[in-house]
Amino acid sequence: QVQLVESGGGLVQSGGSLRLSCAASGSIIEIYTVGWYRQAPGKQRELVATITSGGSTDYADSAKGRFTISRDNAGNTVYLQMNSLKPEDTAVYYCNADVRTVARTRNDYWGQGTQVTVSS
Repeated sequence: QVQLVESGGGLVQSGGSLRLSCAASGSIIEIYTVGWYRQAPGKQRELVATITSGGSTDYADSAKGRFTISRDNAGNTVYLQMNSLKPEDTAVYYCNADVRTVARTRNDYWGQGTQVTVSS
């Protein structure tokens, strides 16, 4: 079993910063690509940023230049540093991880989400 737990969300003023964390635990052999997604009320979930096991990153246009995705050396925690936040960044942020488990299965897992609210 694999668990992803996001933290770090909250209420921040426009122009402020937050750092989200996604901690993975469980019967993990290897974590491949991890992505941060977000879903605003009434909108579809969208990809914000991804990071591969090798450290390669990719960002949605809306995140480029403001957000930075990173992972710790052990690879089990992924961060999303969000700067210059805007009201349109308000959403529930989810992490998703491509994981190989000790049972030799490989699946996508989702966290429960963390709310980010940016006030104008």
